[in-house]
Amino acid sequence: MPKILVIEDEASIRRVLVKILSEENDSYQVEEAEDGLAGIEKIKNEDYDLVLCDIKMPKMDGVEVLEAVKKIKPETTIVMISGHGDLDTAVNTMRLGAFDYISKPPDLNRLLNTVRIALDRKELVVENKMLKKKVGKNYEMIGESKAISHIKDMIEKVAATEARVLITGPNGTGKELVAHWLHQKSERSKGPLVEVNCAAIPSELIESELFGHVKGAFTSAVKDRAGKFEAANGGTLFLDEIGDMSLSAQAKVLRALQESRVQRVGSDKDIKVDVRVVAATNKNLTKEIEEGRFREDLYHRLAVILIQVPSLNDRREDIPLLIDYFANKIASENGTAAKKFTDNAIKQLQEYDWTGNIRELRNVVERLIILGEKEVSENDVNLFASK
Repeated sequence: MPKILVIEDEASIRRVLVKILSEENDSYQVEEAEDGLAGIEKIKNEDYDLVLCDIKMPKMDGVEVLEAVKKIKPETTIVMISGHGDLDTAVNTMRLGAFDYISKPPDLNRLLNTVRIALDRKELVVENKMLKKKVGKNYEMIGESKAISHIKDMIEKVAATEARVLITGPNGTGKELVAHWLHQKSERSKGPLVEVNCAAIPSELIESELFGHVKGAFTSAVKDRAGKFEAANGGTLFLDEIGDMSLSAQAKVLRALQESRVQRVGSDKDIKVDVRVVAATNKNLTKEIEEGRFREDLYHRLAVILIQVPSLNDRREDIPLLIDYFANKIASENGTAAKKFTDNAIKQLQEYDWTGNIRELRNVVERLIILGEKEVSENDVNLFASK
């Protein structure tokens, strides 16, 4: 049931608005406030799907109400009500975050159409938030070990900044989870997160992949194509396995970071980009620099914040939590009941040498669930989890 608040100091107009909205749709729950201060108090205590707010009011005008609401509950949709002399102000309020404005006396069709569109938009915002929560659950960082707690603390401190982050650690430890968390907890979360696996792209194609190309730049370039930097504009670009990037591409990435501009392959035109770069590698970049395979200046540009993800063998206390998480996730994916792991089975899995880290543990848990009995025991581990 949509909740609507009408903030209007003129009682006659307020009554008309409430009457029109209530008669338009009996599912609308319409409340009213006689001035800006009263409206703010209601908004503090209730969540409204839409607020209709007059601009000229005593005590607190509509612009002040708008600014206050955007601080208290920024997701609230606000439509301003303007007199003929307030039209310039009404237009300016849209720059401050108002959804729209309607003029006095309100035109019935215009009013109801604006309300419908505003409520539809609010519904989309809510659905988007729910979707983001679902997506976020796919990238949960499971663990309470000292190392994982330290990483979570670092993410909380760093995510809100524009600082570049270099994530290091062995394969299969979950470096991509750190990148996703950094993005989701940042101001850029509304923008895209674009992932590039530098190790999976041939060296002769990496520059085209990152920066795009123009038609005719090389044999297979049959049309203009934007690169990943452009695709990530306004969001985050995650360069996974950056230690495998060619020196030529490294030089171009360095320029992009320094100037916030890229050039498509085959073009001399600069394209401005607004991108936060997060990089990851399983290599020792200090050693790569010494051996001439990685640029030191690029390393210092990327490693403003360094996050090291430990191997699973260095956080064995998290294994029971990970087993439980994977068991429930796999059961949910397959539409079956989650299987319980006995204490001895868990203890035995904690003692394994996890050379493949979390990725290997997930595979083993899935194998045990598929091949084991109703309860996964120590015998099941001996039978199905051997390497």
